[in-house]
Amino acid sequence: MEEMINKKEEAKIRKAFKDKNWNEIKTYDSWQIFKVIAEFVEGFEKLSRIGPCVSIFGSAKAKPGSRYYKMAEEIAYLLTKKGFGVITGGGPGIMEAANKGAHFSGGKSVGLNINLPNEQTSNIFIDPDKLLEFDNFFVRKVMFMKYSQGYIVLPGGFGTLDETFEAITLIQTQKLVHFPIVLVVKDYWKGLVDWINEKLLKEESISQEDMNIFKMVDTPEEAVKQIEEFYNKYALKPNF
Repeated sequence: MEEMINKKEEAKIRKAFKDKNWNEIKTYDSWQIFKVIAEFVEGFEKLSRIGPCVSIFGSAKAKPGSRYYKMAEEIAYLLTKKGFGVITGGGPGIMEAANKGAHFSGGKSVGLNINLPNEQTSNIFIDPDKLLEFDNFFVRKVMFMKYSQGYIVLPGGFGTLDETFEAITLIQTQKLVHFPIVLVVKDYWKGLVDWINEKLLKEESISQEDMNIFKMVDTPEEAVKQIEEFYNKYALKPNF
């Protein structure tokens, strides 16, 4: 099996370095541009009409009935009861749980699914008219950032970290309104936050003010409270 994987990877690498003529490059790049534009257009058209939403990030590997799955489901349920829609990455695990909570509360359940080989399919709890399919991660992330009025982050892997730090960076650089970013389960995030304090902050790669961009909480109720308090203070509008 390992030998087969290595051969596949080697073939991909060789293909990437293979010389292409100008016509091949131009044709491929042109089609890529049109595909990217099409994803942006569809995303903007659908998401511009959904109203205030909160994105929920977390692991695709969380199993139904597990602690984090239940937390995501409860957070989404509570959020939609407060009038917010819920946006997820559209797949299984935490994403499915959040869409499920939103669905059964009667709220808006949005899924931004990414097409991955042999891996992710959209979950059944997304509103049919609010499911979008993406080939490009960067287009999908634009949709998360542009149409969310808050970000709730449950335990996850590299994808979860990527989405979370994208939001943190955009707020830090003032490219995004300072909407709340809430990390749920303090014990899970403590090691990462301690490292940020001990390395990035101590070496002045970031400022003390940057540490206020996100909050850590332990319960679904606390997570939703962070969003609700921000909403009550600033009377949210769509993030255009």
